[in-house]
Amino acid sequence: MVSIITQTHVNKDQAKTVIRKVIPYLWPADKAWVKYRVVFSLLALIVGKVISVMTPFFYKGAVDAMAPDAGAPDTIFMLTAGAVGLTVAYGIARLMSVGFNQLRDVIFARVAQRALRQLALETFRHIHRMSLRYHIDRKTGALSRIIERGVKGVEFLLRFMLFSIGPLILELMFVGGILFYLFDVWYLAVVVVTIGLYIWFTFKVTEWRVRIRKEMNDLDSDANQKAIDSLLNFETVKYFGAEEREAMRYDDSMRGYEAAALKTNYTLGFLNFGQSFFITIGLILVMVMAAYGVQRGDLTVGDFVMVNAYMIQITLPLNFLGTVYREIRQALVDMGEMFELLEQPAEVVDKPDAKDLVITGGEVVFDNVDFSYNENRPILKGFNLTLKPGQTVAIVGPSGSGKSTIGRLLFRFYDVGTGALRIDGQDVRDITQSSLHAQIGIVPQDTVLFNDTIGYNVAYGRDGASEADIIAAAKAAKIHDFVMGLPDGYQTTVGERGLKLSGGEKQRVGIARTLLKNPPILLLDEATSALDTETERDIQESLRQMGQGRSVITIAHRLSTIVDADLIIVLEAGHVTEQGTHEALLSKNGRYASMWQRQLADEDVA
Repeated sequence: MVSIITQTHVNKDQAKTVIRKVIPYLWPADKAWVKYRVVFSLLALIVGKVISVMTPFFYKGAVDAMAPDAGAPDTIFMLTAGAVGLTVAYGIARLMSVGFNQLRDVIFARVAQRALRQLALETFRHIHRMSLRYHIDRKTGALSRIIERGVKGVEFLLRFMLFSIGPLILELMFVGGILFYLFDVWYLAVVVVTIGLYIWFTFKVTEWRVRIRKEMNDLDSDANQKAIDSLLNFETVKYFGAEEREAMRYDDSMRGYEAAALKTNYTLGFLNFGQSFFITIGLILVMVMAAYGVQRGDLTVGDFVMVNAYMIQITLPLNFLGTVYREIRQALVDMGEMFELLEQPAEVVDKPDAKDLVITGGEVVFDNVDFSYNENRPILKGFNLTLKPGQTVAIVGPSGSGKSTIGRLLFRFYDVGTGALRIDGQDVRDITQSSLHAQIGIVPQDTVLFNDTIGYNVAYGRDGASEADIIAAAKAAKIHDFVMGLPDGYQTTVGERGLKLSGGEKQRVGIARTLLKNPPILLLDEATSALDTETERDIQESLRQMGQGRSVITIAHRLSTIVDADLIIVLEAGHVTEQGTHEALLSKNGRYASMWQRQLADEDVA
């Protein structure tokens, strides 16, 4: 019992939190037109409900007017209108009720769509503000489901909480008041008890079903994640002939989803039957009371019909209460997950007084930097590096030595632990991230392209670039002739992650968009290590030309690509063990010389 109360308390707290966060989208302080639309839609709702609860009066009058020995109708209006007139009035009233309901939806639609758009945009921006650490750990499929369900949940909550639960409560109050005033307190008592039992049963069963639905959603997210992960690694699946293994892995999740879905169907049948049981008992009791009243002569046949009409009128929205309540509960759960995502703080944020980076030469200084991804695994230890303007510095070392971490710190995907990273004397923690990213270009080991055209991917280097700029960058990257040889030229789509292009072609597109960006500082993160020797030589020449006049950090795997570097740093276990030019390091006959001889031997064998 205590656990049920606690669960209910948590649900109420969650509901309050979510609703409090949704209200600003529904009632924004700086958007008067939104408030006007909300007010007008609520007015249309009230008018529609008033007309709706008055409609059975016309029905009653028409029946009384046609009933033999019914006596005079209750009002002068009904006396003069006659059965036909009352029937027409009944039809017009029903039409007006529907009309005001539709008017309400039309007025409110723009408010709801604006709220959805704003919330979706805020979520999208927040995800891009999250740190690299978060994106490394996230599951893309599950994350997309959270966003999709959360936005849909907002739409459902706005529409049904305002226009289903609110109108239902209003209508029940109106009908209850009419039954009490025109008939007897016992009619009201039966209706209140019936509705009370109906709501109690509905909420209890729906709470049970929500837990099953949550389990079903988790399994759905898991299955979706496995499907997306498998498709993103399509080639790997093919390499290892693992199609059936992936299918079975996906089916395991779908089997659990199937079991949970069956539970929801079975419990839905139980819910629907229970709801019908309570409503039917209440309807029978009220109709029996009305029938006795007609027999006694206290009520007319029209009264009997009106009571029936009111019971049916409140029964129809109540039939949807279980569905609406369940969906609202589920919407609160889905929105709670999305708002929980929005509440996750970004690991790296700009200082309140952060200024834009001002490049005067392009000097980069790592000053005694320590860094670790977690406390138990230090990556860089007392790392020092000075990249002078226009200079090329190469960083070499074994895997896990911290080479790629240097690039991530340069872009400020992470903040340094101790020490400082400065560009032209400005600590990167004191400048805006957007201005920092604008001044640094990168050609990574594996250039990832958007599933769009070649022209779009090249143009990504600079927003608003002209077609002439795009072509000039492509020519500089020596890919223009290849593109023009394609049937669709720059409108050729590259496929997801650029899979329609070869590794060398993708790298050239990456070089072209970096050239278009024209940054003063350039990072080459093992940009040719995944390519064959001939392609590497071609691209290496493009990279060498791109580095002219820029400060360049090259993270290298193949030492033959960095022999012309102004400074070579050998990094091992986060420490700088050697540094100097290529010739100077060879003359030391140390770690670099050993690596050089090993690569020469490997090339001879090859």
